[in-house]
Amino acid sequence: MSVTESAAAPRSAAVHLFGGRHILIPNGNRIYELDVESFAAIAAAVDARDDAEVNAVIADLGLDAPPFVDDAPLRDPPLRAVSLAVAQKCNLGCTYCYAQQGDFGGAAKNMPLETAIAAIDLLFRDVAAGEKVNVAFLGGEPLINRDVVRGATVHARQKARESGAVATFSITSNGTLLDEDDAQFFEENGFAVTISVDGVGDAHDAQRPFRNGRGSFDAVMKRVEPLLHAQRRMQVSARVTVTPRNLALRETLDDFLARGFHSVGFSPMLAAPATASAHDLEMHAADLERMLKAMTECGDEFRRRAVAGRRYAFANLVNALREIGRGTHRPYPCGAGASYLGVSADGDLAACHRFVADDAGAMGDVAGGIDRLRQNQWLAERHVSRQEPCRSCWARYMCSGGCHHEVIHRGRPACDYIRGWLHYCLETYVQLQHEAPGYFGPES
Repeated sequence: MSVTESAAAPRSAAVHLFGGRHILIPNGNRIYELDVESFAAIAAAVDARDDAEVNAVIADLGLDAPPFVDDAPLRDPPLRAVSLAVAQKCNLGCTYCYAQQGDFGGAAKNMPLETAIAAIDLLFRDVAAGEKVNVAFLGGEPLINRDVVRGATVHARQKARESGAVATFSITSNGTLLDEDDAQFFEENGFAVTISVDGVGDAHDAQRPFRNGRGSFDAVMKRVEPLLHAQRRMQVSARVTVTPRNLALRETLDDFLARGFHSVGFSPMLAAPATASAHDLEMHAADLERMLKAMTECGDEFRRRAVAGRRYAFANLVNALREIGRGTHRPYPCGAGASYLGVSADGDLAACHRFVADDAGAMGDVAGGIDRLRQNQWLAERHVSRQEPCRSCWARYMCSGGCHHEVIHRGRPACDYIRGWLHYCLETYVQLQHEAPGYFGPES
């Protein structure tokens, strides 16, 4: 375990100590800087593993509060985002793909436009004027079914005009089929475009080859260039799946930012398909420790540039600092199974895009609508207060139990990594408040 992971280890469910004399109170994810005496009192109670005393000290300091999050699960949440698996097929042969190289373990297929329209109609069924909805296009590789991507976008824009709602759009692509017309279309419609790319040159090619084994990196960079030049309303980001083989994160981050990507984010491969080759690409404890070191190296460079007033779009840290600043606290890690559902090419509803064709996340279909009984049962089961060891972890309302798909299919191998990363982000947050207060704007 690294020094950061050791400092981040869960010693109290009521408080977390970091950054000199700072504390995080998980109830509301509130941050305070204490005087020497008060901090020493809380630290002593934490060292004694005495949460009753920790809570007593917090109350004495006037920092206690009613619960910000209760144990009641969401029920019948309104649908405000859908991801359409418009192409359950792919032209790449990524061995770690959760979608099993695009077809989710079944026959390769495209989503008919009628199914996409039905999903969008379901999305807009009870939306009110001024509300925001999102339509995401995924696969496989969604641009194999480009006509449905465009037709569904046009339909969603029409529904937004009729309802007065605001429609936003996103697409995740491997980048190999992009063309200049796509750049124009995505820019006109303000798409958030995510390109899956796993490193520079050979590092990417080793993990994301074409089905014939040929590397895809050069093709991706050539195809994505028109989008990088065109982005104004559109934002083009890179998403890097991290395995034990591509841990040169700083090199990757700097290269992609220099090419013009709006931001770059990293995500560890925790749950791969059940094949021997894919299992070798899953991240284990030693790999995650190496990844945390590489992430903090990127974070240290972010901090240096923030102090100098320079942009450095390391998405993982940027997003974490934003959430910390807002005091975001939640009992679920994302909207999956709640306000956000995935839609298969056949029109089946799933808890998210990763649960397409997976009974563990089945939620009805576009014809019959959301299966509210199943959805409410799923939300009750997935609430962070029902998860172990989350209930006693200081990071429970930041991590919120982790990705549902990864937890269901692999468990929780990354808790030390996640806590270590969040601890680092908390320390960076308080450091930047002193060193670069302008980064957070006038409200900070």
